[in-house]
Amino acid sequence: MALIKTAEEIAVGSLDTFDFFDAETLTVLYETKPETVARLMPPPLKPARLPLALAYVASFPRTNWGLPYLEAALFLRAEYEGVEGGYCLGMPVTNDMAMAGGREIFGFPKKIGLVHLSRGGREVQGWIERHGIRFFELRARLSGKFNTIDANEVFNEVFKPGTNTVYYNFKHFPAPDWNRLDYAPRLVRGEVTRSSKTVEAGEAEILLNSSDHDPWDEVEPVRVLGAIYTISNSSMLKAKVVAEVDPAVFAPYSFLKGD
Repeated sequence: MALIKTAEEIAVGSLDTFDFFDAETLTVLYETKPETVARLMPPPLKPARLPLALAYVASFPRTNWGLPYLEAALFLRAEYEGVEGGYCLGMPVTNDMAMAGGREIFGFPKKIGLVHLSRGGREVQGWIERHGIRFFELRARLSGKFNTIDANEVFNEVFKPGTNTVYYNFKHFPAPDWNRLDYAPRLVRGEVTRSSKTVEAGEAEILLNSSDHDPWDEVEPVRVLGAIYTISNSSMLKAKVVAEVDPAVFAPYSFLKGD
């Protein structure tokens, strides 16, 4: 691989979508405090109708860009111009190129960490560690039922059948003089298509530990709705910038990507 690519090499390496095959994912939905969502939501995003958080742990064994890796994420349910989606608060991954691509192209606040996902019978466990702290752990028993009677309705609202999953990120970088952001932060809206081969419902348990570098415990579970375990193929579509934000307004929210 040469340091400088030709136009032909660039054309060959260009992808229309980022594709993930046979991805194994454990996803949990839970309600947190409305005041927590309001405090953590950067404008112009607004809290969605329900104060929902979504977290997952996933294994991607095969991609169209050559990398197997594991990933986890924490989202808050958000709304912009009438379109609900997930605003990402954190996304640890186990591969440096997965980190760089997600951060530099789509704006995901990715960091390198230890991510674990395993299944034994009906029991599934996932966890994340950084700096020696297991700050998030998810356990589920795939019993075919959720923790709450309304969970099925909420899962169908978040993952509407026949529609793409929407996410929101802010692309931003610090300026070379360290005093400010390099440019006005850009709100990115993207979509993910998903075709599930396996979907199993389960009762979930969330364990949170305090971490100075990954304070996911700020998004406190008030009511755990349940979990789904899926094996699926998915594709990240080309995203777009939908707004620019005043750097001074966004500055307090700009520290998700670093320790």
